[in-house]
Amino acid sequence: MAVNPVLRVAPASPAEAAAYFGASLAFHADVSDVAAALAGDGDPGFVVLDSRSTESWDQGHVPGAIHLPTALIPDQAEQLLDRAVPVVTYCWGPGCNGATRAALALAELGFQVKEMLGGFEYWAREGFEFETWEGRERRDADPLTAPVGAEDCGC
Repeated sequence: MAVNPVLRVAPASPAEAAAYFGASLAFHADVSDVAAALAGDGDPGFVVLDSRSTESWDQGHVPGAIHLPTALIPDQAEQLLDRAVPVVTYCWGPGCNGATRAALALAELGFQVKEMLGGFEYWAREGFEFETWEGRERRDADPLTAPVGAEDCGC
């Protein structure tokens, strides 16, 4: 019997899968979880860092985020961030690895860090408010990224 493309490489053992997916959650946060934590009462326990250029930041960014382009992290992170507070990095979106590079640079400096999956693209696509150089904006949620009329995706 022919093996289909999905099973051509056998799935990992349950123990290996648990270790992998557990580790993934230690390194990543999704847009909805970050938004929910920021919207809650009190300190969310982390800061959000936008690692994009000034032009990108001006087009739109997560409210309250710290702007620190990746190239400037080695020189400025110590002045802008507290090592005791975890950092959640983001860039444009899933097609960009800028948040990954920023997270690496911060980790190499001794910061606790996670990457926000989906970046600014999914922040805006899921209908969360963002800031631009002109003020605050919000777009309707894209039904391909967030269920219409629901509080959350139920994940």
